[in-house]
Amino acid sequence: MVRPTAIAIAPNGARRTKADHPRLPMTPEEIAAEAARSLDAGAAMLHLHVRDRQGRHLLDASAYRQATATIRSAVGQRLVVQITTEAAGSYGPDTQMAVARAARPEAVSLALRELVADAAHEKAFAAFMEWLAREAVMTQIILYDAADAARLADLRRRGLVGGDTVHVLYVLGRYAAGQTSEPADLLPFLAAAAPLPVDFMVCAFGARETACVTAGALFGGDMRVGFENNLLLPDGRVAPDNASLVSAAASAVASCGIPLADADALRARWLPRR
Repeated sequence: MVRPTAIAIAPNGARRTKADHPRLPMTPEEIAAEAARSLDAGAAMLHLHVRDRQGRHLLDASAYRQATATIRSAVGQRLVVQITTEAAGSYGPDTQMAVARAARPEAVSLALRELVADAAHEKAFAAFMEWLAREAVMTQIILYDAADAARLADLRRRGLVGGDTVHVLYVLGRYAAGQTSEPADLLPFLAAAAPLPVDFMVCAFGARETACVTAGALFGGDMRVGFENNLLLPDGRVAPDNASLVSAAASAVASCGIPLADADALRARWLPRR
């Protein structure tokens, strides 16, 4: 059977504002409305960033709880809500982990290179991963290049990251010229991860976003799209909203005979004993 693929929507990110796109959601109410539209288009997960009153990137447990409650009022449990611990140049590893512990989210994403900058941070990261597993938090490790993937594989071989399978996000094209992505950018990540089991999701930059995430789905992965990384439809036109990027991804994988996974299917796959 063909493995269903889940679509995550990343509607805003840490840096873009309405100056980049007037429909970029920044408040909890705007994010909730975008969540509902993206759900209808085929999304199973929302990747959540919150902002302060000046519109700047914020890591704050109370703000995450408020935004999550607002999203839940719009979509119930029909989307997995994943918070980010992204530093965006403003936060250190201790604060990033503390916010996740205080927020106690359903799901969280962690950039490996931010939390484990060197060997001195490995012990704290391993303890944090153990806490997330005990609390049944759906955990996704963000990898920006093949070196990150190789480093994660090394941590797993040394027992610092446990579990039979890890869940990762491969960020394609983060360091490419012009920060644009191509489907072939996925191949070094897959090579670096083998032979350890990895459940992966793909995100990408620019108008090739749909092609890149569809390539990921063809290799058995999930997809993340949205204004955080890309404002363009596959034909190069500016997308009217985030939901249109979800629709483009959903149509692309449907043409390949790949069904979509919903939020409950994603939860069952990431936390099978939950």
